[in-house]
Amino acid sequence: MAVSEMFQGASLIPSFLYSPSSLSSRGLIDGESSFLMSSASFSPSNVSSAAAGNKEIVKREFVIPAPNEPAEKIKMFSPAYYAACGAAGAISTGPTHSAVTPIDLVKCNMQIDPAKYKGITSGFSVLLKEQGVRGLSRGWVPTLLGYSAQGACKYGFYEFFKKYYSDIAGPEYAAKYKTLIYLAGSASAEFIAVVALCPFEAVKVRVQTQPGFARGISDGLPKFIKAEGPLGLYKGLVPLWGRQIPYTMMKFGSFETIVELVYKYAVPTPKEQCSKPFQLGVSFAGGYVAGIFCALVSHPADNLVSFLNNAKGATVADAVKNLGLWGLFTRGLPLRIFMIGTLTGGQWGLYDSCKVALGLPTTGGAAPPAPAASLRDSLMI
Repeated sequence: MAVSEMFQGASLIPSFLYSPSSLSSRGLIDGESSFLMSSASFSPSNVSSAAAGNKEIVKREFVIPAPNEPAEKIKMFSPAYYAACGAAGAISTGPTHSAVTPIDLVKCNMQIDPAKYKGITSGFSVLLKEQGVRGLSRGWVPTLLGYSAQGACKYGFYEFFKKYYSDIAGPEYAAKYKTLIYLAGSASAEFIAVVALCPFEAVKVRVQTQPGFARGISDGLPKFIKAEGPLGLYKGLVPLWGRQIPYTMMKFGSFETIVELVYKYAVPTPKEQCSKPFQLGVSFAGGYVAGIFCALVSHPADNLVSFLNNAKGATVADAVKNLGLWGLFTRGLPLRIFMIGTLTGGQWGLYDSCKVALGLPTTGGAAPPAPAASLRDSLMI
């Protein structure tokens, strides 16, 4: 039989190249002329041999995927999924915190020396006069490194613990008590994340509030350790837990609730039918509102962290005595509300943008997932 007759009316590209099922042990499909080709040269004799009924299987290691066949997505709740969420958390948290370093610098100095830095405008004026424009970026490197590490732990472990606690509760109770799932998952994640953040936060505050102490993390970290020892880097750990855990519980709990309410009452179209840009817009708006609540609940602890990391040997009692209860709750609060609102909105927007780029769904808008497979099964490789 001539080669031209064999391929008459058929595609010149063997159909097995576009069919995963062709990798089965049959080698031929329903007796048709689709067959597995080895790396040997293609010749009419090969075709004649196959057509005569030679069903010898020659395995191929390379198969061209069909053009309409989507690339394999990250499996939900797999190790790759949690790693992807951690990476997205680092990308969304570190750069956003670094971007607002000038605001954070003024805020920290207002908390430490209110007599000199009396307000937002005067604070910026004093810093510009004394340190110039470059001085407004002081501390951006420890901020970037510290909050990137914190963001990776915060978002990655949040997704992990949310699934873990949902499995423990079961589908019915996970849906009924979803807010408790959000709060427990975020608190557990932030407990770990703060340990990663604390050394960088200690150096950052010292660099920002003590001119001449150091230029950044490279010289600031050795000087800090030399002055107070390695454990001095964790002097503010408990106040930092006190600031960050309520902050993160509010950040995740309120965000998930706000987004769910938006899709339930304000958007007539189900979330799955909304465009990705629209979903990302909801993420940013929900994050900004959640950030305002975050600033309110965590601000007293933020004042304590700034005071303790600035003064060697200072205690919580010293901070309360120096700041007073009213100052503890209000000093630097308006600036921090603006900063945290912007930060949180930007973080949720970037985080969900990363997830969308990886083919994953955006966060919020539904009850915590509780599929039949257990967490242990999902982590098995």
